[in-house]
Amino acid sequence: MADTSAATVRKPGLGTLLRSLRSPKSGYMVLFGFAQGLPPALFLGTLYAWLSEAEVDLETMGVFSLVGLAYAFQFLWSPLLDKVDIPGLRKLGKRKQWIAPMQLVIGIALVVMSGLDPKSALGWFSLLAAIGAFASATQDIAINAWRIDVADEVATIDILSTITQMGFRLASLVGGAIGLIMADRYGWPFVYVMFGGFMLAIGIAGLFAPDAHVTEDRVANAAANREEVAELYAVGEVTPGVRGRALLAVGVLWAAAIVTVVVFMVRSMTESPETRPDVALFTTTAGPLIVLATIVLPAFIAAWVVGQQRAGVNVIAAGEGEPATREVTAADHLYRALVLPLVEFVSRMGWSLMLILALVLTYRITDSVWGVFAYPFYLKELGYTGEDVAFASKILGIFAVLIGLALGGWLITVFGRMFMLTVGAFVAAATNLLYANLAAGGAAMQAASDAIGFTWAVNTIANGLAPLFFVAAPPSAGLARLAFTIFWENLAIGIAGAAYIAWLSSIVARRFAAVQFALLSSLTLLIGTLGRGALGQMIEVRGYYDVFIFTTLIGGIAVVLCIAEWVRQARTGGAGVVAPDTALEAA
Repeated sequence: MADTSAATVRKPGLGTLLRSLRSPKSGYMVLFGFAQGLPPALFLGTLYAWLSEAEVDLETMGVFSLVGLAYAFQFLWSPLLDKVDIPGLRKLGKRKQWIAPMQLVIGIALVVMSGLDPKSALGWFSLLAAIGAFASATQDIAINAWRIDVADEVATIDILSTITQMGFRLASLVGGAIGLIMADRYGWPFVYVMFGGFMLAIGIAGLFAPDAHVTEDRVANAAANREEVAELYAVGEVTPGVRGRALLAVGVLWAAAIVTVVVFMVRSMTESPETRPDVALFTTTAGPLIVLATIVLPAFIAAWVVGQQRAGVNVIAAGEGEPATREVTAADHLYRALVLPLVEFVSRMGWSLMLILALVLTYRITDSVWGVFAYPFYLKELGYTGEDVAFASKILGIFAVLIGLALGGWLITVFGRMFMLTVGAFVAAATNLLYANLAAGGAAMQAASDAIGFTWAVNTIANGLAPLFFVAAPPSAGLARLAFTIFWENLAIGIAGAAYIAWLSSIVARRFAAVQFALLSSLTLLIGTLGRGALGQMIEVRGYYDVFIFTTLIGGIAVVLCIAEWVRQARTGGAGVVAPDTALEAA
């Protein structure tokens, strides 16, 4: 493991922030973050507005939601990006050889979609959306790994993590609210060809970003492969028999997960609406089983391998390995791709991995678990118009997230990553109390908004945008208290998001960044997804007020876990955290 004390210590604060922002890596991180945020907005958000205008039926639109599975299960093909080079593109760099082509594919898909009629060419339309979503999820894996690879003491992992979130949120604003406004004026084909051009331009610009070098020399690559395999046959490593059993078990689990997802998608795309499987049911039933098969059980298998090695049982003795003359086998490659990232993580973290996984599962629970009920709450429970909600959540809300990310990134440089991770968990949970007051009438929210001049500012902005934005109805009288609540919640989400992504990026190893980050990030919203059914029943029985009090309390679990992780790192000297300027050696 890298020695974190080896890193050069610089005075934290504004100077650290300015040094990071001057780095070219920060500029490319903005572009890559924007490229991550734009496709989901276009393939999973504004696309449905286009389909609605084209009078595509709701059942068919439900099938389009399947493209979201590419994001939910992207970890299934993440090992490829750590171990496979694209022929002819290797010189671009270890990560850019995947980032640039995927961005070009997304751009081409958007441009071609702009020339199609969704209703008459629905088959091609859905195929392009699926290809674009798969390319988008793949570039996400590569960009997350690129951020970890290129981080150093100038362009720190904390600042790069904040910047990527800012770029992502900015793209959500551009692809969401601004895209809808432009579609009303110029039409959907113009919007999609414009955004497709954006992605093509980013793909070309990204060719000049720094990256880990990948040689195209076959002799050098063969030598590198032999050197990597030599590590597996070094004295003290587990025997090929142990590796084979671990690989077989993990391989069967991952293969079963992949087959499950593929069969579901094929059935959904080819069967009639009467026999077509339900997307929501699949996500809530098969989803946890897939995560169990691809993450939880393989983690136990990795722990067994680590236990064998530490106990000195079934390990290679001196003179048995002959690594210099051993040829690279397919089993060696598969083991390094599927099992070794987990073995490294378990070996480095030990029992602390249980705390890490608990924190990953619960950190975003307060906003993820009730997010799907937000629009019913705004529109049906509180009686706001669609324009009110779009203005408060898509305009002011996005700017609040951007401000929160910027503030969170700066505060990390001043107070440290773990302090801000804990603060982020606390404020994200506490903002549910604001919604509780809103559910009870919003008197406190209105008074607070009036007291700081927020009401005047919101009404001034809303009335100014009324000719452009509030087309169906004028701004509601109570818009200020809704905007006030959403603003502070999104500000808290921005602060928490900056700290969380920075922390998550800091605990994965560079050599296995694509796999480890994809696996951990896939767990982030799992509890929220599984808990939505029960939460919906609670809303029906108890009402929104009690639900917001409840989500505030369960958000306290993440706060406690953050404190525990903070204490763990303080006691162990940051054990498990990868230094940004040093490559992590295999455990």
